[in-house]
Amino acid sequence: MIKKLFEKHETPMCILIIILYVAVNSFCMQNFGIEDYRSTIINTIFSVVLIILILSLKRASYYGLTRPENTKSFLYFLPLILIVSVNLWSGININKAPKEILFHILTMLNIGFIEEIIFRGFLFKMMEKDNTKAAIAVSSITFGAGHIVNLFNGAELLPTLLQICYAMSVGYLFVVIFIKSKSIVPCIIAHSLNNSLSVFNEENMLSAYIAPIFLTVFPLIYAVYINKKIKN
Repeated sequence: MIKKLFEKHETPMCILIIILYVAVNSFCMQNFGIEDYRSTIINTIFSVVLIILILSLKRASYYGLTRPENTKSFLYFLPLILIVSVNLWSGININKAPKEILFHILTMLNIGFIEEIIFRGFLFKMMEKDNTKAAIAVSSITFGAGHIVNLFNGAELLPTLLQICYAMSVGYLFVVIFIKSKSIVPCIIAHSLNNSLSVFNEENMLSAYIAPIFLTVFPLIYAVYINKKIKN
């Protein structure tokens, strides 16, 4: 039943999943915060539901939940380590209770997985059938623009605008990786680890301005390299 419903109404179903995720996560951020066990539980449930849906559709490989191809051409994905490490550039700040750190990491691991599945998986694959270039653009732009909801969750304007810019850039890189490697797994790992390590971020000029600029420029350079190096 789920399989038939999704396949028949794939576009509205994908849009509904994205809206539901944004609404649920905004609710969690506004009422509980990232470090609360309830946010962890809710996001874990969302992840499990997505996995069940993908398995029921028999689309695990279709959505990129498979081993990447030709890892050598991607420099073994080592450049992703730079993206993951950004939150540690200013030093390691441990000023939260152990349980808060734990729940932050668990919540962010789920968020990384969920966002890759719905933006690089569902949304991109839904649109790719009609127009690959449009699918790449929409997946990247909506992923970046979606971070505007942070303003409603108490974030400041300038940091949010910078986050939108680098999220679009990173989103574009992840789409390119998905297309070229046929796998979304490296994107999930990099996204989840980057999110999780934010709990240790030391806020200063480097993390506030230099890191966002790097995250805007470097992913584009890596994406250009992949596009030139690997032909479909």
